[in-house]
Amino acid sequence: MTTTRRRVLAGIGAAAATSACARNTDPNVLTMWAMGREAEVVGEVLPGFLAEHPGVRVEIQMLPWTAAHERLLTAFVGDSLPDIAQLGNTWIPEFSSLNALEPLDARVSGSSIDQADYFPGIWNTNLYGDTLYGVPWYVDTRVLFYRRDILQRAGVARVPQTWPDWRAAMEAVKLEVGPQNFSVLLPLNEFEPMLALGLQQDEPLLRDQNTRGNFQSEGFKQTLAFYKALFDDGLAPPSSNTQISNVYSEFDRGYFSFYITGPWNIGEFQRRLPADRQDTWMTAPLPGPRGPGASIAGGSSLVVFRTSPKKELAWALTEYLSRPEVQIDFHAKTGDLPPRRSVWETSTLADDPYMAAFRDQLERAKAAPPVPEWERIADELRLVGESMVHGEMDVEQGAAALNARADRILEKRRWMVSEGRAV
Repeated sequence: MTTTRRRVLAGIGAAAATSACARNTDPNVLTMWAMGREAEVVGEVLPGFLAEHPGVRVEIQMLPWTAAHERLLTAFVGDSLPDIAQLGNTWIPEFSSLNALEPLDARVSGSSIDQADYFPGIWNTNLYGDTLYGVPWYVDTRVLFYRRDILQRAGVARVPQTWPDWRAAMEAVKLEVGPQNFSVLLPLNEFEPMLALGLQQDEPLLRDQNTRGNFQSEGFKQTLAFYKALFDDGLAPPSSNTQISNVYSEFDRGYFSFYITGPWNIGEFQRRLPADRQDTWMTAPLPGPRGPGASIAGGSSLVVFRTSPKKELAWALTEYLSRPEVQIDFHAKTGDLPPRRSVWETSTLADDPYMAAFRDQLERAKAAPPVPEWERIADELRLVGESMVHGEMDVEQGAAALNARADRILEKRRWMVSEGRAV
């Protein structure tokens, strides 16, 4: 067993490692691991691939998102990874650093996959160092959902594009809806809103080759100040979304008028709000400090594992699932947002007014720092944000706490970078 595998084994525990499944050695059977709705549906778009590869069979194993990360690490330790998998793009740095993923630059350069057709921020989530390890399969970002009828009553003539205009709009909404209601919902159990606002600043979130926090930069302190003031001034309720009885009904009754959330909620709002209320809401790109702002670059990618004896076939499946016509079909079955611009132009997405904000926002989607430890740091964003909202920290203290916590999390990475063992 390699040193890297011993290190991962220590992290997940020997008991978990014994649950790894044996790899299928049949050269005509391709194993694919996927999660959630994507795992349920991907088989429905494979007939074309199977027709092009007679005799080939694709075995799809569905993993629950809550267990997928550990299952993948367990399979890595047990040398039983599949040939191809869906991987959340924030996991790519971790599995790349483990040397578990096949580099894809040479394969992409000789394929029909056109990097220029992909949203750049999404594509960049698949890079570790300067090497490509995944191809975006579907994308996710966050935009504003807002009550346009309430904004109109509050005298807000246009959807805000800058923080000052957004702040002014929220103040006008607060006057309109009264003291028992709020302007914006920023759930304290979610790190994504603060992360999106932080990514809008010019300064990176980490510094020194991503080995230390950069949360005491002037830009990020502006983010913390803007965020904290929304709660201090009564524009946002100091609540998690689990403390709100029903986000959709509360949005409908005007408890809040702005909400930073993702594309899945278009369908939820359409299902949960009455038909005669559908014209009361709309979506818009996130405002930024000085103009339209960035947002997070989320989603999942397709990866080929380095240990697969069927890399050529796994890559052929990756290429097939990346074809625009297949992505159109996949979107129709899942509702997932496609990562290729051409698909947006030729599918029903082009005529969907609620999706227009996502199309615009994806041009400014921005990748989080590409380090394996990022998800732990993101959780600290949530914890520090909550402490600030409850008056336990001011902006300076919050920024210092984030730096200290990030530096502690990144301690091993600093050593590895200094030894030339990480990028």
